[in-house]
Amino acid sequence: MSRDSKTVANLKGQLSKFSGIIAKRFKKPKHRLIKEMLYGIQASKDVKLSNIARTLKEKQSLIKTEDRLSRNLDDHNFTDGINEEICRLAAPKVTDDMVIAIDPGDIRKRYAKKMEFLGKVYDGSENEVGEGYPVCKVVATDIESKKIIPLYCEAYSHKAEDIKSENTQIIKAIEMITKHIGEKGIHAMDRGGDRGRFYRHYLERDNPIRFVIRLKDRDLLHKGKSKNCSDIALCLPTPYETVLIVYEDGKEKKRKVQYNAISVKLPLHYHKLYFVIVKGFGVKPMMLLTSCMVDMKKKKESIWRIVEYYLARWKCDESYRYIKQCYNLEDIRVRSYISIRNIVVLVLAVSYFAAVYIRQSIKLKMLVERIFLVSKRFFGVPSFFNYAIADGIYNLLFPDKTTLQGIKPNTIDDFQLCFEFD
Repeated sequence: MSRDSKTVANLKGQLSKFSGIIAKRFKKPKHRLIKEMLYGIQASKDVKLSNIARTLKEKQSLIKTEDRLSRNLDDHNFTDGINEEICRLAAPKVTDDMVIAIDPGDIRKRYAKKMEFLGKVYDGSENEVGEGYPVCKVVATDIESKKIIPLYCEAYSHKAEDIKSENTQIIKAIEMITKHIGEKGIHAMDRGGDRGRFYRHYLERDNPIRFVIRLKDRDLLHKGKSKNCSDIALCLPTPYETVLIVYEDGKEKKRKVQYNAISVKLPLHYHKLYFVIVKGFGVKPMMLLTSCMVDMKKKKESIWRIVEYYLARWKCDESYRYIKQCYNLEDIRVRSYISIRNIVVLVLAVSYFAAVYIRQSIKLKMLVERIFLVSKRFFGVPSFFNYAIADGIYNLLFPDKTTLQGIKPNTIDDFQLCFEFD
């Protein structure tokens, strides 16, 4: 047996075990469906059922395999179940100082006409409104490393009867995460998170959650007086300074940013908060509101730490871009609303498997190293780990002729790795 053949066998065994873990609350037919979808998405780097069906290489006609996948995706919504299992698996890996990045996204469907509950979404990359589905996604990330832990991903439609609002969906995601993670981590949100309902949800809990939210336009109480945050930002001096290295037009450039913070409160709330102002990123100052404490003895370092918490939130966008590009998520081609939701949460499971699950032990790290070798990168992969892993898994699984037929059902829970290299 060649080295690649052993790597493929190990990879498929781990994939089968992982699918058994996240599908344990569902009936047996769904176990098979989830395992086949996880395999097919990674083996084809696509979410189209026709391409997934081709990778399964069943003896029956392709159209029958595709019809079976479509039928099984449509009859039961397992979005909440898989999100719950991913949060449970990820909880021990989330530390107190990790950033929990919460960000609304979208799946843009430019030419779709018949997809169920198709509605209006704001496409941030194109800066326009189009047809599609909103997505609520959450990842955990570490400031000091490029490690990203996918936690939650849900597609929904405002036209569906059980969906009240975007606020409700984001709070639903926060509740599921805190159910498993507790108060660990710092929740970070962009300007879309500057909403009174979110502040109430964070501050009025028995155990408040730390957060960093970028402000748009809000009145704050400072020294007993109510002032608009933009007015405070314009007149507040920024004595602290740091130099960042940025890349523009392929060249390294130094950029100076100045920052400061003051103690504030929100109207109708007694909790002590901090208003952080950063100048130098754009024409207007960047304004952050946080419940994280500022150490007055080490004020410069403490304030910049809060800025880093917010900047780490951008990794959420990077993570979502990765799953969109690697698995062609916006090319989803099913009409059923339930199928759309199921495919999106399955892509979350795929990204968790590739980014986290196969790195969690020393033996699996050996498997990762082998996957790196077949990803065919010219200059290594440290900055593009997720992309390289996705390419490596694809290069291993796509040409495989046995697909999932060589894995017996009883190996889902007791599969053991075998790393006997020639």
